[in-house]
Formats: sequence, C-alpha cells, structure tokens
Amino acid sequence: MATIIIPSSVPSPAEDSEQLRKAFAGWGTNEALIIQILPHRNASQRKLIRESYAATYGEDLLKDLDEELSSDFQRVVLLWTLDPSERDAYLANEATKKLSASNWVIMEIACTRSSSDLFKAREAYHNRYKKSLEEDVAHHTTGDIRKLLVPLVSAFRYEGDEVHVALAKSEAKLLHEKIHDKAYNDEELVRILTTRSKAQLNATLNHYNDQFGNAINKDLKTDPNDEYLKLLRATIKCLTCPEKYYEKTLRLAINRLGTDEWALTRVVVTQAETNMARIKEEYHKRNSVTLERAIAGDTAGDYEKMLLALIGGHGDV
Repeated sequence: MATIIIPSSVPSPAEDSEQLRKAFAGWGTNEALIIQILPHRNASQRKLIRESYAATYGEDLLKDLDEELSSDFQRVVLLWTLDPSERDAYLANEATKKLSASNWVIMEIACTRSSSDLFKAREAYHNRYKKSLEEDVAHHTTGDIRKLLVPLVSAFRYEGDEVHVALAKSEAKLLHEKIHDKAYNDEELVRILTTRSKAQLNATLNHYNDQFGNAINKDLKTDPNDEYLKLLRATIKCLTCPEKYYEKTLRLAINRLGTDEWALTRVVVTQAETNMARIKEEYHKRNSVTLERAIAGDTAGDYEKMLLALIGGHGDV
C-alpha cells in the first residue's frame, strides 16, 4: 500500500536555505525574500536552516547575512537568526564593553529569562568568550550595582507556582524595615530579590503593598536620580511584570528625539517568541495607539517590515 505524504505547510530547512541563498545571488540582495522567510520561523526552525545552509553551501548563514545586509536591518536580522542563548550571550557581552555598557541590558537578561534560559545563556557565554558572564559583569561594575547584578546573573530560581505565605509576610516586613532605614543595598534585601522564585516574590510584594499601603517601587523613589535605585526599581518591575518594563522601554525608544533603534531592535527580537502579546496589549493600553502603528510611524523600509513581521508572529507560516 502506497504511503500518502501530506505536504507540510512550512517549507523544509533545505528549501528555506536554498531560498535564502537565492536572495544573495546576482546584483543586490532580495531583502523581501529574507523577510518572507526568517521572521516566520521559530528558534528551532532557524537553527535547522543554519545547519542546512552550512551543510549545503559550506558557508555560515550569519556571515553571509552580515556581508549582504547593512544598518538597522542587518542588526535585526542577525540578532533574530542567532539561537536565543547565543543572542543573550552576545547582548550581555556588548553590555559589559566600555562603549556599549548597559547595566540595564544585563539586568533585563537576568530577570526576564527562565532559569534554564539564563543558564543556557551563561553556557553560551563560556563557549563564545572563554570566560564567565559573572566575571565580566563583576569586572564591568562597582559598588552597589555590582552587589546587585552579579547574584542576579548567577541565579537559578525555582520556577514553580508554590508560595510560602508566612515567608512572604516576614520578608515583606524585612524589606519594609530596610527601605524605611534607607538600607537599599542591604544584603538581605539583595538576597530576597536575587534568589526567591518569581511567584514567591510576587506574593511578598503583594503583602508589602497590603501591609504598608504603598507599592515597594513607590517607596524606592526617594531619590529619582540615583542610578542604583533606578536599577533596583527596574529589577523589581522585570521580575514581577516584565510587560510593563518592556512597554516603557519601547515607549522611550520610539518617542525620544531620534529613535533608539538599538533598544527597539533588542526588545522586539528578544521578546517576539515569548512575551510579545502581553507587551503589545500593555503598549496599546498605556499609549492609546498600537505598537504596530507606533513602529510604522517611526521606522522605514526593510527595517520597519522586519520589525512588523516579528511582532505580528513567528513560526506561523
């Protein structure tokens, strides 16, 4: 009896790599073909495309994309094509360099990734840079910021939903005491934020709000210009409601005088496969305009098309 082969709606990695190779052939690059393929493939599909491309043509797809493309479009395509753990390793490394230093990007990666994804990013960092993420973060930072960031990037939090109610109440009280005493860098405060599960932290901060009548971040606004306190508040926001943190990051990137393409690219690429639906919802609620419309109004050309394809869907062909 003949086997009936049902055609897949998604082209095979070999077919995709062949089409991408065609996009590079001849004079000029067929950017539209790249946008037709890559934003609509998920991480595992993109990995297979890279493997197929290397096996068939003896070339690195990333290297070819780097040579064929330019500017913001090149950056968004390259970042998207990377494996998520390789991408996080690259972003974290960039964030520890003098010219592109960013404590916020390091904190973002440490607080918004799952425990296993953060662990994979640390492994990818070892493999690519032949040193640890922790040592580079420690070398790049000083004082209170180092005290917060090193344990954040070293964390392997419990991922379950279980909550210890008595512990949440006692640690809410402890946090309130430290903040009341302005001991913002106290090791107990840092310990709670850098080791507790996100479910446990949410419970603790809810008790804090209920017991003391203020959200913790409101009590941490004593000095709005203090860099450590800004990072501490952003850490809490990333751990408890990342979509609000990312909405604000996108809003600031789009609304500033001259778009911050680096921040816009980073958020869209890293969140497209994880948290984008909630971020879009939050953006619409906060700004009375859709994220799609905001991006379309602030970007142009292939860069705009790639961003819109990424926030519209992936792996959905």
